[in-house]
Amino acid sequence: MNLFSLILVFLFSFNSGTALYSADGKASYYADRMHGHRTANGERYDKMQLTAAHATLPFNTFIQVTNVRNGKTVVVRINDRMAPSRHRIIDLSRAAAQQIGLIREGVAPVQLQEVADDGQPEMTTVVSEIKPTGKK
Repeated sequence: MNLFSLILVFLFSFNSGTALYSADGKASYYADRMHGHRTANGERYDKMQLTAAHATLPFNTFIQVTNVRNGKTVVVRINDRMAPSRHRIIDLSRAAAQQIGLIREGVAPVQLQEVADDGQPEMTTVVSEIKPTGKK
């Protein structure tokens, strides 16, 4: 193997895996009065969408948020900014907060993990069971 080949092998092995964001901290959620206001990326905040604010993550980054207390998870898209805080690492939309059981508590410990993929979260298909009525 020549020097050029060794350098290529080193570069590809060094850069083969992209480090994804992960963090532990506390999450809160937006107050209902924010519904309809503009977010930092220019969208209007919709409390029923699965979105979130983060201090530094790029817009349109998908993050899986896990409530440490109950194990419930949700995937959100970053579309807003929040001021850096020692107390919170993410602010969730109301819909996202409901999915992980955060509404009652208001603030909860969470784990964040960037969704790896092509930027799209895995979609879950819900299949309803159709029960026979007895008629033929």
